[in-house]
Amino acid sequence: MDDLQQVRILVVDDEEFMRKLMTNILRKAGMEVLTAQSGEEALRMLRENGCDVVVLDMRMAGISGFDLLKQVKAQHPDTAFVVMTGYADSYSIKDALLQGADEYITKPFKNFEVTLVVERAYWRIQSNRKQTEST
Repeated sequence: MDDLQQVRILVVDDEEFMRKLMTNILRKAGMEVLTAQSGEEALRMLRENGCDVVVLDMRMAGISGFDLLKQVKAQHPDTAFVVMTGYADSYSIKDALLQGADEYITKPFKNFEVTLVVERAYWRIQSNRKQTEST
């Protein structure tokens, strides 16, 4: 989508392979992609750059994906969140959604699923912004 060329995505994962894979998938869709290998680095990058969508792994060393989600959602409520988990149990997914995640994706995934889920999260946040502005 042409509208997505201005979308800035932050991918947060402690696995280098996953950061590179996500970067390649999202850049092919025309999105700007930044990466962070830890929750601490993600917090710094968000303060410095801001992002439209954060794609984060739920299981990381240091600040977990759940903790990062809570902190950033409180500070940046207009940021969309897509959580990734290799643990497709319903409790992890429900917890993430209850903490403010907009979408989720389970590993392993198909490349088109990543783009679809990120776009859906982005447009949901855009819709919420417009509704808030109109009231």
